[in-house]
Amino acid sequence: MSVKASVSLSEQQDCFARALVADGKYASVSAVVQRGLELLRAEAEREEAELNALRAFFQARADGDFVPAEDGRRRTEEMLARKRLQHGL
Repeated sequence: MSVKASVSLSEQQDCFARALVADGKYASVSAVVQRGLELLRAEAEREEAELNALRAFFQARADGDFVPAEDGRRRTEEMLARKRLQHGL
């Protein structure tokens, strides 16, 4: 289903959209605007998914066992030492 809408473009945006149409990349300026909106929608959805993943990560960390900083550093150093041995470093 299509909905008619009036959209104002700057002269630069109009020139760019018309160039894309002239190059055969899009059938019309309307198709260029539609593609731009789809890209914005996909970007917004990706950002929301990333934000939700970060929230879930931090919530899981907040709900998990507390590891003191010194213990965390020691564990990290031990892990690095094991990896160095595995790779002959």
